[in-house]
Amino acid sequence: MSKLEKLIAELCPDGVKYYTLNTVCNVYDGTHKTPKYTDSGIKFASVENIADPYATEKYISISDYEKYKIKPQRNDLLMTRIGSIGVCTVLESDEPLAYYVSLALLRPNNNELNSRYLKYAIESLHCRKELRKRTLVNAVPIKINMGNIGKITLPVPPLPVQREIVRILDNFTDLTEGLNRELAAELTARKKQYAYYRDKLLHNATTTVYKRLGDFCDLLSGFPFDSSKFKEDGIRLMRGMNIKRGYLDFAEENNRYWESTDGVEKYLLNDQDIVISMDGSLVGSSYGMVSKKDLPLLLVQRVTRIRTNQANIRYVYHYIASGRFTEYVHKKKTAGAIPHISLKDISNFEVPLPSLEIQKRLVEVLDNFDSICTDLNIGLPAEIEARQKQYEFYRDQLLTFAAQGETILTDRQTDRQTDRQTGEYSALIRLCQYIFGYASIELGSIATVTKLAGYEFTKYVTYSDQGEIIALRGLNVKKGKLDLSDVKYIDESDLSKLTRSKLCIGDMLFTYVGTIGQVAVIHENDRYYLAPNVALIRVDKTLVDPEYMRYFFQTSAFWETQINRLLQSSSMQNIPMEKIRKFILQIPSLDVQSRIVNVLDNFDAICSDLKIGLPAEIESRQKQYEYYRDKLLTFTPAD
Repeated sequence: MSKLEKLIAELCPDGVKYYTLNTVCNVYDGTHKTPKYTDSGIKFASVENIADPYATEKYISISDYEKYKIKPQRNDLLMTRIGSIGVCTVLESDEPLAYYVSLALLRPNNNELNSRYLKYAIESLHCRKELRKRTLVNAVPIKINMGNIGKITLPVPPLPVQREIVRILDNFTDLTEGLNRELAAELTARKKQYAYYRDKLLHNATTTVYKRLGDFCDLLSGFPFDSSKFKEDGIRLMRGMNIKRGYLDFAEENNRYWESTDGVEKYLLNDQDIVISMDGSLVGSSYGMVSKKDLPLLLVQRVTRIRTNQANIRYVYHYIASGRFTEYVHKKKTAGAIPHISLKDISNFEVPLPSLEIQKRLVEVLDNFDSICTDLNIGLPAEIEARQKQYEFYRDQLLTFAAQGETILTDRQTDRQTDRQTGEYSALIRLCQYIFGYASIELGSIATVTKLAGYEFTKYVTYSDQGEIIALRGLNVKKGKLDLSDVKYIDESDLSKLTRSKLCIGDMLFTYVGTIGQVAVIHENDRYYLAPNVALIRVDKTLVDPEYMRYFFQTSAFWETQINRLLQSSSMQNIPMEKIRKFILQIPSLDVQSRIVNVLDNFDAICSDLKIGLPAEIESRQKQYEYYRDKLLTFTPAD
């Protein structure tokens, strides 16, 4: 039983109470007036600064800040309530900070609510649904009113349970962020290389004529579709939230639909139309190109469509993506909580226009570079997204409680039920293998570890000196192999009563009574059954090669840290099953395991061949083999 399971069982055996947010937390909003900005003073944060509010480059005067009734303090939360709703950050500084109405300030009752637990809870599936129910989707941009924030419900277990959940999620967040940084670094390097060549190619023609987009392109702003008439299916709408940094995102939660194209045919998009978002904190950086697979699409207001037959449209797209457009928009966009740019401003953006032949050649080169990044966009960011989803899965499982009076399902119980269905636990192991080279895993989490009680066996079995089915006893397991020089057979006993003792290919035996720690792997089906005093270890072969585990169990490091430690702490020469399940294994990827097994098998074969006539050489080779075995299977602990 995990620490979290024990805490839940002890402190909330009947379930967890759910509270409305306003009963365990004070909810405030920021200033409703656009402030008078200054060159220095008190930092001023809004939605665009939610990742790090203190990184804002906006300031207000100290005198204006003094007028604020509610001032943020350490352990308060800021939560977005306009646009992307429900994104939180915990303030970890006492540095003064002013904030706009687009953010809500949550001040938890410290006697009931841990700040970091509150952040995770708000971002969990349950609270996201609660926020969504109260969001004004007809507003532009969407928002949630202050009074409705306090009405959302959330589970509030006792503080020790909250702190343990925070500890688990913080650790997982650190792992995920580490991988994200590593993957993103490769992506960034490729993109920098692409951007370097793109800019060199696009800004190298000093004699090229510059023209306004409006002079050679057809620009159109979208139609003001009534959001109250959106449908669950039909013609998909191209909205600002579907446009990201250089690509289009049609995730189902972002999609809205219109019944038909009747009366709005003008706003149908075509393949290779360029679309630009005209609102939001990323205005100037939110652009993309429509592809055939996206169609049909209808253009919504505050999104501009660009179309032309006077230039190569992909050349125009590459130039917009080059950074010049973003720089231009930053000079033209309006100030305020929701920056925006006009159709006229976009129309006035100037583009260098070399000959169509040169445009074509430029596009060929840039598309090739772009494909490199596109491949990465399919791979690395997809991996990042997968890890984020994995993190969200664990977060939501940890923060899913039954209400009091209902059956409670703990995180580990949930894991046991869903591991094999979702592969989440396997994914976590592979994540650790990727980051650290190996994963340190409790044996019981990746294997079935069991034994057969003596009375069970003797009740149904009578030994015989001959037969076909061998009962494997402790003396048959020696030095990593089966020793069949002294065997007992199972006579014509009722094998249907011995299903727990039937051994299969890949099963590993472990002696836990008398001579402790001898191992062997089964290589035949329908020949062996487990006798008492020998443990059966059946691993998940998608994660562990049984032969690798057999070698690992024979290493001196494993004996020193696992077996000898247990034997020294007990007067009895046996190891309980529960202790065996808690053995810690260092598991690299299957590929690495396979290579290790091949090397060790080769050493083992050399030693076996030499046994015929060279005892001294045998001993020397055996020591060499043990040396390399221990080297290969000794891992440096992760920091």
